Amino acid sequence: MHTVQYTIPLATEAPIQILDVTETVREHHRQSGIRNGSLTLLSRHTTAFVNLNEREPRLQEDMLTHLKRLVPRDGDYRHNEAPVDGRDNAHAHLMGLFMNASETLPILDGELCLGQWQSIFFIELDGPRPERRLIAHFTGSRE
Repeated sequence: MHTVQYTIPLATEAPIQILDVTETVREHHRQSGIRNGSLTLLSRHTTAFVNLNEREPRLQEDMLTHLKRLVPRDGDYRHNEAPVDGRDNAHAHLMGLFMNASETLPILDGELCLGQWQSIFFIELDGPRPERRLIAHFTGSRE
């Protein structure tokens, strides 16, 4: 049994941004040498998340529109009265209630088990941020 962990550095440029990290994760998978096992992706942030979904530009626009409608930035939120880091970001924390901080994918015969239309996204809800990190933790056999 082998374990390999990588930290994927990311920077975001928009208040809400969907970054496709699929190819970066696949490259780290190739480097890991894991043929059968699992990959756990973890965002160690409270306003940025991991998601599996379809990569289609109009759908991604719909996702952004939906999030903004669901939890408007200018809502009357108590967290914004005394924000921890000076950012009025209660809306980002509330959007995060509907997302996952981690995703786990099987690895079979050297391939990440993603569906035909699935991509791996890092979703920023409180950007722009010059430094974000995604942890990729691979566990399994190299045979």
